[in-house]
Amino acid sequence: METAIIYYSKHHQNTKKLVDAIARQEDVTLFPASTAAALDLSNFDLIGFASGIYYQKFHKNILTCAQKNLPPNKDVFLLYTYGAKRDAYTHAIQQIVAAKGGRILGSYGCLGFDTFGPLSLIGGIAKERPNEEDIAKAVQFFQSLRNDYAKSSR
Repeated sequence: METAIIYYSKHHQNTKKLVDAIARQEDVTLFPASTAAALDLSNFDLIGFASGIYYQKFHKNILTCAQKNLPPNKDVFLLYTYGAKRDAYTHAIQQIVAAKGGRILGSYGCLGFDTFGPLSLIGGIAKERPNEEDIAKAVQFFQSLRNDYAKSSR
C-alpha cells in the first residue's frame, strides 16, 4: 500500500515533528506543500494532508494542493497542530475531499507551540508541544488507520 503525506509546517515545525515521526517508523512518502504544485498522487492508495492551523483552517498551500492534485475517489487522512482547541479546523479540507468524491478515514490533531500575533507578547501558548506523547499518539493514529485500511481493502 502506497501512502503519501503532503504537509505544511513553518513557524515552529510542529506538524513536521508529527510527519517525521511517522516517516521514521512507516513506509510513507513525504511531500512539502511548497514543492507540491503539480503533484501526481494517482498511484497512492492513501493520502494524508498535514498542516498547522492558520486562521482556523489548514494552510492555504495545503488547501490549494488538495484542490489541484487530489485525484477523485481517494482515501484521505488528516494531521494537524493548533495553538488552542476549537472545532471546525478541518472543515475546508473536508469540503475539498468531498467534492472530489474522496473519503476521510480519520484525523489526528494536537497542541503545537503558537506565537502568532499578540501571543508573541506573552511568549506563546502550548509551549513544548507537540511533546513526545503527542507525537507517539500521531504515530499510533497512523498505524491504526493504516492497519484498518489494509484489512478493509483485502
